[in-house]
Amino acid sequence: MTDYALLARQLGALLDTRDWLTNSAQTSAFIMQEIPELNWVGFYLQREPQRLDLGPFQGKPACHPIPFSKGVCGAAARTRETQRVDDVHAVADHIACDAASRAELVIPVMVADRLWGVLDLDSPRQGRFSASDQEGLEALVQVFVEHTDLN
Repeated sequence: MTDYALLARQLGALLDTRDWLTNSAQTSAFIMQEIPELNWVGFYLQREPQRLDLGPFQGKPACHPIPFSKGVCGAAARTRETQRVDDVHAVADHIACDAASRAELVIPVMVADRLWGVLDLDSPRQGRFSASDQEGLEALVQVFVEHTDLN
């Protein structure tokens, strides 16, 4: 079982600048290294209305841009709620950037009431993300937000 409290402390120590670009790159790399069974981790940023643009990530080249109306990332941006999907192939409008991905967890990154972007995690193992993974990863996103200037 993953010790998310320890990972939160480690991530907090790693994020030694307030710069969003550095911190989002470090957060993506840290999660990819520390959380098992992932094949993609990264940020999509809201820079245009109703659209997510690719930000720092770890993994294969990714889809860009993603409209709020499509896929799991779009649903997280649209609803501002975490999306945990056991089998992405069962999602009608899933955007398949990597055919090996089976499970997905997408966490909105909120600054006050404003959507800054989303953190997207993909796994090649169906059903990879549990409720405790969701809670732990949401806590890591909160560490990122607290240590980063997201204006």
